Amino acid sequence: MAGRLLVLSNGHGEDLIALRVVQSLLQHHPQLEIAVLPLVGEGSAYGPMEQAGALRRIGPRRSLPSGGFSNQSLRGLLADLGAGVLGLSWRQWRLVRRWGRAGDPVLAVGDLLPLLLAWASGAPYGFIGTPKSDYTWASGPGSAGLAALYHRCKGSEWDPWEWALLARRRCRLVALRDRLTARGLRRHGVAALAPGNPMMDGLDAAPLPAALSGRLRVLLLAGSRMPEALGNLRRLLAALQGWTPSQPVLLLAPCGSRPAAAEWEPLLLGLGFAPDPIPAGSGAAAGWRRGPLQLLVGPGRFAAWAAWAELGLAAAGTATEQLVGLGIPALSLPGPGPQFKRGFAERQSRLLGGAVAVCRSPQQLRDRLELLLADGSLRQQLGAIGRRRMGPPGGSGALADLVAERLLGRAG
Repeated sequence: MAGRLLVLSNGHGEDLIALRVVQSLLQHHPQLEIAVLPLVGEGSAYGPMEQAGALRRIGPRRSLPSGGFSNQSLRGLLADLGAGVLGLSWRQWRLVRRWGRAGDPVLAVGDLLPLLLAWASGAPYGFIGTPKSDYTWASGPGSAGLAALYHRCKGSEWDPWEWALLARRRCRLVALRDRLTARGLRRHGVAALAPGNPMMDGLDAAPLPAALSGRLRVLLLAGSRMPEALGNLRRLLAALQGWTPSQPVLLLAPCGSRPAAAEWEPLLLGLGFAPDPIPAGSGAAAGWRRGPLQLLVGPGRFAAWAAWAELGLAAAGTATEQLVGLGIPALSLPGPGPQFKRGFAERQSRLLGGAVAVCRSPQQLRDRLELLLADGSLRQQLGAIGRRRMGPPGGSGALADLVAERLLGRAG
């Protein structure tokens, strides 16, 4: 029999991680019937594989005002409640319960919400915990304040109610993003593993075109959630106004389907950029220029462009971690959110050992940008920290093997 698996994921980054694992799983078990239920947003990352017939998206989907970050502010929670998040969650819960009646396994990717739904299915389940790491409170830079004290008392960033769900007999697999975090959970009776971080898979760089060599290259990451992404872009680019670099700078701005070209144009014109020819071999969709700054916009170009950069300017989650994991340090400039607020940015900096530095003002961002672009040895030092924190590629294959063995009863 082919076998069936339901995958739950709760956010854009979680969708990408789940997608990598599913791709690896299908390479060895192409007859599996895989259904995915994106709990937050539309799950657009799954679109190409769905169109190819490799999986199917099921259940109700809706883009929420908070972008899935209602736990970070009361305003976001109220906005999501007004948008019908309770009804959405109820329908998703009922769907998972129906799936579980057949006894087919469930793989949850994310944090408490997919874990709780997987448990509620009544079926065997596995869990890939993506957002939480003990690095965020066990090491610097900065201080996690009362949160660090709370986690230190527990000995884990995961909470007691999560330990209970992870230690259930029906939970056949618990995989976390790093060994430090897995060790913390094992102290509480959870058989946690850290087989590798799938976030670092699929980032094979294209060769740098000759037309882009001989200039400083900075990757611009604004996040994937609209309309926050536009605000992040505006804030980062406005911070560079008045900056006079000693040599031409190339800003590489990979993005998703949004912001669309019609949304980029008024933003860039308002910041003083003008249309500019696209360099040969870059793969860019549009080119812009303002003085010594050349900006290339490339939908879907993150994997190709990330390794070309010498530094990142970031207001994103998963993409920032991937960039730093490639050994490229970054600077962040938090905004009003709902995702990339100061608390999120500082937590991210602690997670990555300071390989991404939080700037408190546009002037501080410009000062640090000048420093890092001029000091290659400092960039290498920070990049080495980022590589260690994120780990090597290969995690998707290791996780797929564990899912096949423990949830599907298949070897290899």
